[in-house]
Amino acid sequence: MSKNLFTISLLFSLIILISCGTQSKKDGEEQEEQTTEMKEEPNTLTQTEIDDGWVLLFDGETTEEWRGYNLDSFPAKGWEVTDGTLHVIGSGKGEAGGGGDIIYDKMFDNFELALEWKVSEGGNSGIFYLAKEIPGTPIWKSAPEMQILDNEKHVDAKLGKDGNRQAGSLYDLIPADPQNAKPAGEWNQVKILVYKGTVVHYMNGEPVLEYHLWTDDWKNMVANSKFADWEEFVNTAEEGYIGLQDHGDDVWFRNIRIKEME
Repeated sequence: MSKNLFTISLLFSLIILISCGTQSKKDGEEQEEQTTEMKEEPNTLTQTEIDDGWVLLFDGETTEEWRGYNLDSFPAKGWEVTDGTLHVIGSGKGEAGGGGDIIYDKMFDNFELALEWKVSEGGNSGIFYLAKEIPGTPIWKSAPEMQILDNEKHVDAKLGKDGNRQAGSLYDLIPADPQNAKPAGEWNQVKILVYKGTVVHYMNGEPVLEYHLWTDDWKNMVANSKFADWEEFVNTAEEGYIGLQDHGDDVWFRNIRIKEME
């Protein structure tokens, strides 16, 4: 091969390598851009979720359709909408302070409820479902509760039995297993499945407990708990409200959505 021909061949190879490298970088940048565009913004639904039947219960801006438990309107104090979250404003007085529990103003029977929560240091709250609204009676006397807690600093984490007051648990009845709650200040993703008496709690992508309402096992478990004397809890309603608890500590909720099932 002549020297000139060798030089031309070498230059041609270098051009191809540079071109391929530039194209790969461009493809990578386009892929990264597409991934960024596909990331879900808080309090929104993807088209796939909409097509699958999911509905937002909180738009990140208003308290529309939410009201105080046993109230006609949203609490005048104790709660606020801030930075795309429903925020329980800590009162420092436990359940005696603040604005009280809130409910979504529609009853549900068979559903998947999904949301995200984060709690302040030492914080405590809960998610109620199948709740009845009984004048003069707190929501927790009729509704099962998925516990929200700072497991590290709140005393409830060491009370109860076998961790059944820790985050994700069916409060005071069944512990979440595995216990995979994130520390105070970090977002936890949870889901509650309710279908014809079967209830499953999910936390951060894992099923952590399952139980079955109205069965002998359910009635025996409740009979040996603090809820034994409350008929509305023993015979949990087949249809009820979704509720969020004000326990006097700072807690934030977002991405609250539900899918009803037949």
